[in-house]
Amino acid sequence: MGGVSELSTISVHGRQVAFRRAGHGAGNRPCVVLVHGIAGDSSEWEPVLDTLSASYDVVAPDLAGHGESTRLRGDHSIGAFATWLRDALEALEIERATFVGHSLGGGVVMQFAYQFPDYVERMVLVSSGGLGREVSALIRAASLPGAEWVLGGVGAAARGASSVLDKIGVGQKSEYGELAHRMAGLTHRDRRAAFVRVVRAIASPGGQRVNASDRLYLAEDVPTLIVWGARDRIIPVSHAYATHDEVPGSELVVFDEAGHFPHADDPERFVHVVQDFVGKTEPASYDKVRARQRMTSR
Repeated sequence: MGGVSELSTISVHGRQVAFRRAGHGAGNRPCVVLVHGIAGDSSEWEPVLDTLSASYDVVAPDLAGHGESTRLRGDHSIGAFATWLRDALEALEIERATFVGHSLGGGVVMQFAYQFPDYVERMVLVSSGGLGREVSALIRAASLPGAEWVLGGVGAAARGASSVLDKIGVGQKSEYGELAHRMAGLTHRDRRAAFVRVVRAIASPGGQRVNASDRLYLAEDVPTLIVWGARDRIIPVSHAYATHDEVPGSELVVFDEAGHFPHADDPERFVHVVQDFVGKTEPASYDKVRARQRMTSR
């Protein structure tokens, strides 16, 4: 599905923002912003980024504290990541886009659409967080006191497993490869600290604490696509069906043979689904009066 897009960096507020960009400068193309999940980075999108760039200006940032982007200071809430993303896009001179968010990135995209609706043409939520209580035991455990000390050992073990997977031909572009890559990254002190702080902001030992369901009705005018793997062991596919019912006019596509990373498990189908969705929907136009009426009529 294409080669590896080069990682670039810019300075925003004196701190490094890393990103991959492809398709930029090839005519007046619509923009697609790809937002990765927790403990990941922009390389998560390599199976689909270059193919999407044949049609779109595609931007995939490393979220703050992930990959090569500098950590946030203090607040690691979803709202803080949404503000960080707005500033990064401003620096890149991106004013409107279709936003594709995976896992944590889905929660960031939904919060971004709530805080900065003028930027959002469409939303694609891929195995998204922030849509229900249930989440994997690993995420719940990472919210416990002292988790940062344990996760260093988990990362070291995952680094060894990742090396083995590469040798037998199971690279990062698969669910097992993605999970091993993310856990291996936790050997890096700053990434581990960012991971724990993010988890504690969004989850507790009882499950996810952030839930966007009470405000999803505001997305009625935003074309929304929900993509999930039926075999997702991190966030159950039941969240996809519930969200589809909550968001008027949304489209739901379930990959029966995929897990938490449908874009890695079946990149060709994923690209086709996204291209079809963008092609058949009109970009949203934010109406402040209508939004106000919706908020006050409930």
